[in-house]
Amino acid sequence: MSFRHVAIIGLGLIGGSIGLAVREHLPGVTTTGYDNDPDVRRRAAERGLADRICESSIEAVAGADLVILCVPVGAMGEAARALVPGLSPDALVSDVGSSKQATGRMLAEALPGRAVIPAHPVAGTENSGPDAGFATLFYHRWCIVTPPEGADPAKVAALVEFWRALGAMVDTMGPEHHDRVLAVTSHIPHLIAYTIVGTASDLEEVTRSEVIKYSAGGFRDFTRIAASDPTMWRDVFLNNREAVLEMLDRFLTDFAMMREAIRASDGQTLFDLFTRTREIRRSIVAIGQDDARADFGRKHNGDG
Repeated sequence: MSFRHVAIIGLGLIGGSIGLAVREHLPGVTTTGYDNDPDVRRRAAERGLADRICESSIEAVAGADLVILCVPVGAMGEAARALVPGLSPDALVSDVGSSKQATGRMLAEALPGRAVIPAHPVAGTENSGPDAGFATLFYHRWCIVTPPEGADPAKVAALVEFWRALGAMVDTMGPEHHDRVLAVTSHIPHLIAYTIVGTASDLEEVTRSEVIKYSAGGFRDFTRIAASDPTMWRDVFLNNREAVLEMLDRFLTDFAMMREAIRASDGQTLFDLFTRTREIRRSIVAIGQDDARADFGRKHNGDG
């Protein structure tokens, strides 16, 4: 492993999971951690999310050869500027944000002349905070590395090696392409989930207790997505605005087509789409990105 000291700034789900995964998979690597919230720092120390929890980001990054910013996209620039006085000249700075063009610009502006290679582990749960992290979060999940033009190939390789050591599969692509891909695979699904759950809660003719009581599988799964960290997702939409709007326009066009098919009793159009989308689901299961068991592998009464 090229890195001997990893500093983690932000100790929620992703930052905490990085610290726990480093401890499990890279026992020779030292970790330091910092979070703006003193309660988070206290809990992170209790859980051992890093070898040492520091009282400032400057202290956390001192001597680190890899710094990973695990903060909301909107806070990325401020967090990067705050750690500059303690940053080693040769340290590599990365992040975990899901809007790579925006984070790349913020980090480049905050850290001129520094080695910056953004990344995005495509892993997570609906939970957040220092109690949410676990060491296997990244296992068999993709991490996308988005090197800026002119990035040192050796540092790119070292970052790829780091994520693979934590159990992730790693791909590299340009930040613009990343943002378009994630807009359709992650950002729009979250926007739809937030919207449909909000719509259900606002229906005057259906009480909130009925929405909760009679939630079938589809709505229940939307609520899981809609329970994700609101600060993080607010920043995602604001900082990947162009790609999200592009994909949202495409979705609305397709959605209108389905509305017209229903209105016209066009069963063939509905059947053709449902058949095609079922194949997408089967492909996702086939490559190990979800559980093939019935009901997404959920445990039921009597399960072991």
